[in-house]
Amino acid sequence: MKSFKFIYLLLPFLFVLGNSCSEDFLETKPLTEISEVDVWGDPALARLFVNHIYFNTPEPFRRGRLSSNLVDEADYRGNTASLNFNNGIITMDATPTWNNIYYSRTWADLYSNIRYCNSFLENADKIPFDDNTEKNKMVGEVHFLRANLYHELVAMYGGVPLVKSTYRLQDDFEIPRDSYEDCIKFIVDECNIAAGMLPESHSGADVGRATKGAAMALKSRVLLYAASDLHNTNMFSSFSEPKLLQYTGGDRKARWQAAKNAARDIIDLNLYRLNNANPSPSDSIAKDYADYFITLSYTPEDIWAKFVVTESGQMIGLYSLMNGYHGWGTNCPVGDMVDAYEMRDGTRFDWNNPAHAASPYKNRDQRFYATVFYEGAKWRARPGDVAEKDPLNAVQVGTWEKWDEATQSVNYVFGLDTRKGGIEEWNGSYTGYYMRKFIDPAWDVSFIESGGGGYQTVPYRFFRYAEILLNYAEACIELEEYDEARTYINMVRRRAGQPDLTESGSALRERYRNERRIELAYEEHRIHDVRRWAIGPQAYKPVTAAKVVYKLLPDKTTATVPTITHEVFQTRKWLDKAYFMPIMRDELNKNSALVQNPGY
Repeated sequence: MKSFKFIYLLLPFLFVLGNSCSEDFLETKPLTEISEVDVWGDPALARLFVNHIYFNTPEPFRRGRLSSNLVDEADYRGNTASLNFNNGIITMDATPTWNNIYYSRTWADLYSNIRYCNSFLENADKIPFDDNTEKNKMVGEVHFLRANLYHELVAMYGGVPLVKSTYRLQDDFEIPRDSYEDCIKFIVDECNIAAGMLPESHSGADVGRATKGAAMALKSRVLLYAASDLHNTNMFSSFSEPKLLQYTGGDRKARWQAAKNAARDIIDLNLYRLNNANPSPSDSIAKDYADYFITLSYTPEDIWAKFVVTESGQMIGLYSLMNGYHGWGTNCPVGDMVDAYEMRDGTRFDWNNPAHAASPYKNRDQRFYATVFYEGAKWRARPGDVAEKDPLNAVQVGTWEKWDEATQSVNYVFGLDTRKGGIEEWNGSYTGYYMRKFIDPAWDVSFIESGGGGYQTVPYRFFRYAEILLNYAEACIELEEYDEARTYINMVRRRAGQPDLTESGSALRERYRNERRIELAYEEHRIHDVRRWAIGPQAYKPVTAAKVVYKLLPDKTTATVPTITHEVFQTRKWLDKAYFMPIMRDELNKNSALVQNPGY
């Protein structure tokens, strides 16, 4: 099995490494100090330094809360900050929930890690490598990591200051924001440098480090975003610095062509392919799709993934699972997301269709069953203290109406996974759904049975081949190359068992956008896609939850088949300022040359 652990770069550990071999005890430096000479004079310490940059690279699984809660994918049960964000209540005086949920994604966190990158690149020539192969590989990794960190900043804020060297106390910290166009050019240049220095693959302990494909995939994503509506349309006509948020000249068609070429270059490497790309009729598509996301090794679909080990405190499973399994129910799909999944025959799900409404969870796109827990979905055995209450091991988010002969009235029995089911009710979903994706059925979240555990080892896949195929298809659609676009969208759909698309023009764009929403669900794409497509008003509207009732029948027995409806449970609204995040006031106070984003 090819997997790896990212090493925690604990400075005291480095201090020990730097000093433990000293022959003169009296000359030994304190274990709380380490000089640059120590780090740059030892390739092993330099590698640990780079490991620290990897470790601080933003990924959501360590904290367990997804940006899906800040867009029309999910709800963070009972979280006021998320609700405020989803209603445009975002200010520069408090860290937005976006940053609270995104691990290490604050302005300060990202620039801190960029400083590590700059420091390494400034000192790489001092490191006494045995040969240039290891040096070039490590330098390529850091160029890639720096590009990724700047991408995180630019995707949130637009143009940001391009800090390419470390600053000393005597330096001028009044640094203006660079234009959006210049930031994109810098990130793409960094990706090109990295791609030219990195190998196509790694082996042994290096599996999981950045590769040529990772650098190319980042370039593909960056150029796709750059060609999109948000950065090619004047969304804020009164803003005095449009160059910070968008292109102010040039040829947009050329930008789409660049995005297409970047994705095509990865396809032409012939290094990657979809996992189980052409399932046979006997294959369990839903199981194969679900298993892919918990596979603890690289697959041919993986371009760059990070394997977060149990000791690291990875919390995605604990945060997401049902409260009836002692999970925290944090990333709960909303009804609108569930409605986006097509029927198995490729038609749209429609509550106005009597057959659909009567059995809304039957004959859906197989990715639905791999991604969402719903009423009656089977799962692993309940934890010991709950097992007697549910011998069927099926999700219970419904309400049973029971006739009480003694009182001649209706009693209500609430499912174990509801907020009235008697099992950690405060952790129950408000939406009637829980997230299935990324959760390993072999893992027991129960605090009671695991003796205070709850962590799950699972990979976070930063880049996978399905995204590249969709990136390529999107660029083709915008270039009006509809036959080519359908070819690559349908590759993704065939893996899911869905029929081919046949549309063209705006109809194909609409189907493509829904396909991307489904295929990349809960993988940190939707929040950016909504913004770059400038569809905030469509996405931030009141959202629905499932109401599941086993009704009392005329003969006073209880129905065995539930009546399921979607009803509005939460109001959301859109303000255009939310297309970009605010720069925090404390950052503005540190650097008076910064220009705040519009609306703040």
